[in-house]
Amino acid sequence: MHYLDFESAIQEIDRKIDDLKSKASLDGGDVADELERLNRKLGHHIRLAYHRLTPWQKALVARHEGRPHTSDYIKALFADFLPLRGDRAYAEDRAVIGGFARFGGRTLMVIGHEKGHDTETRLAHNFGMAKPEGYRKAVRLMKLAEQYRVPVVTLVDTSGAFPGMEGEERGQGYAIAACTDACLNLRVPVVSVIIGEGGSGGAIALAAGNRVLMLEHSIYSVISPEGCASILWKDGKFASKAAEALCFTAQDLLKLRVIDDIIPEPVGGAHRFAAEAMEAVRAALQKHLADWDKATPDALVHQRQEKFLDMTRLGAAE
Repeated sequence: MHYLDFESAIQEIDRKIDDLKSKASLDGGDVADELERLNRKLGHHIRLAYHRLTPWQKALVARHEGRPHTSDYIKALFADFLPLRGDRAYAEDRAVIGGFARFGGRTLMVIGHEKGHDTETRLAHNFGMAKPEGYRKAVRLMKLAEQYRVPVVTLVDTSGAFPGMEGEERGQGYAIAACTDACLNLRVPVVSVIIGEGGSGGAIALAAGNRVLMLEHSIYSVISPEGCASILWKDGKFASKAAEALCFTAQDLLKLRVIDDIIPEPVGGAHRFAAEAMEAVRAALQKHLADWDKATPDALVHQRQEKFLDMTRLGAAE
C-alpha cells in the first residue's frame, strides 16, 4: 500500500505486523497476543490520523492510487453491465466509460471517469482526463437513457478535462458545455457521486444531477490547489495554503449547498477499506434514486435547473 505523508505512524505499525506474521510463519511461534495488541494500536493511530484531516490531506486521500475507481464500482455494485463505446463522430475515449446496467432490480445508465490502476491502464484511460469525444459519448449515453426512460448515475473522478492542444482543436470547451447542458435537461433522474477528485469543468459536465453526493474524503473544485497556488503565489509549493482557501471538501460544500449529501467513508479512507466504502455508495444510491421514482419528467428538469440557479442566487445575495 502507498502511504501518505501523514500516515507514517500507520506505516510503521503495518510494517511491524507484517514482520511478526513473517516470523511466525517461519518458526511457528504463537504471536496472537502481540498481533492483537498491534492491531489495536493500528486502529488507534488510523482513527487519530483521520479524525480531523486538513483540506490538503483530504486532497491527498481523494487522489490515493488505491481508492476505488469507476470500474471498481461497476464490478461491485452493478450487474449485467453492457459497455457502450464511441461518440459516433470521432473516436472512443476511454477516460469516460459507461453503459446500461442493473442496480437493485432496476435498469439504469452508469457513466463515469476512469483513471486506471497502474501505469498501463492509466495511460489507456488518459488518467481520467476526457477529450471532447469523451463528453460527446457521455451526451450520447444520457440521451439513450432518456429514450428508454431509465435513470442515470454518474461517477465523477477526474483532475479535469484533457488540457492539450488536440482537445482544444476538437472543441473541448463546447463539448463540456454541451455535456453539462444535456445533464441539466435530461427528462430522467440523474444522481451524481463524486468518488474521488472532482476537478473543474471536466467534473461538472457529469455532475449536474438532481442529487449530487460526495464521499467523505473526496474533493470538488473549480481548480486544483496546485493550479490555484501557481496563479496566486506563482509557486505550487503553496498548494496546501490554496487548499484551505478553496473550500473544496465535502463538509465545506454541503454547508455551501453545492452538494446534497455526504457519503461516510470507513475510518482510514476508501483506499484502505474499499469494499465498505463501495457498500456505503450502494446504500446512498438506493436511497436517492428511490426519491425520484414518482417524479414527472418536467419536475425532474425543473428541480435540477432550479437547484443550480439557486447557487447563483445565494452567491449574489451574499
